[in-house]
Amino acid sequence: MRAHNKVSVNDTDLNRQPAQAVPQAVAAAMRRRAARPLAVNPRANLTWPGGLARSLEWVRPGPSSSMTATPPSTAPTPSVLVVDDDPQVGELLSGYLGTRGFRVATAANGAQMRERLQREPFDLVLLDLGLPGEDGLHLTGWLRENWHGAIIIVTGRGEAVDRVVGLELGADDYVAKPFDLREMLARVRAVLRRAPPHGGASAAGSVLHFAGFRLDTKARSLKRQGGEEVPLTSGEYELLLAFVMAPHKVQSRDELLNATHGRDAGPYDKTIDVQVVRLRRKIERDATQPDLIKAVRGAGYVWTADVRRDHATP
Repeated sequence: MRAHNKVSVNDTDLNRQPAQAVPQAVAAAMRRRAARPLAVNPRANLTWPGGLARSLEWVRPGPSSSMTATPPSTAPTPSVLVVDDDPQVGELLSGYLGTRGFRVATAANGAQMRERLQREPFDLVLLDLGLPGEDGLHLTGWLRENWHGAIIIVTGRGEAVDRVVGLELGADDYVAKPFDLREMLARVRAVLRRAPPHGGASAAGSVLHFAGFRLDTKARSLKRQGGEEVPLTSGEYELLLAFVMAPHKVQSRDELLNATHGRDAGPYDKTIDVQVVRLRRKIERDATQPDLIKAVRGAGYVWTADVRRDHATP
């Protein structure tokens, strides 16, 4: 593991000194912190709105450091479609995500979104709820009915009900404007970790049997005993998996949100509650009197059914 030594040079420091003095100050700091040369790795720490705050991170090379170029990765490039009528937001997200290994395209409205989705595959749609004309909530419902990728809704609206309705309609997560780009990147990566590329199957898994259902974690599919498939969003699938992998164990909302979204719940975060309601509607005989997913007052939720596991056939 490489050791990291950081020397921060912010915009204020750059404004105070003449341009030629900056390399001298950095060189002096380098001599103080290490005897051998350091490699520079420029990092941009972006937030929106608010502009660009630059820092330089100096990384001490390890013994095996080399200038030899590594071959390009053969892994598929994750693809994101940004749907926002503000071109500056589209440009900002395209630049930021594009430099972090994503293929990014933009659309300004629902018609452009449908056209792009028909022309090429995408793994995730970042959908602004405040679109003019066709509302983002309506588009969320359309996406869930006609498309099988992941959805993150982006909203500047103050009402929590918009986020709740978006999750009810099938969105996998949400981000509120103004957003921090590092948080956006973390949310995108977390959602894509749960969703296979372009709606495909995951690489490995097992088959879980419970309460008349068969959950194939390799194909990420849930079927009833008679073979009828139960469609699940990526968020619903991950929530169900979190439950059946720990049957009869009470799990808090924070635990479930970490397992499904990679983050803790805020004081007014109803993401898990909304997804539990949606999942109950699909697997319970009576969603108003649930038998499989029970609420434990002040603690969270518990999966009550026994689970049997088989190895998935290759």
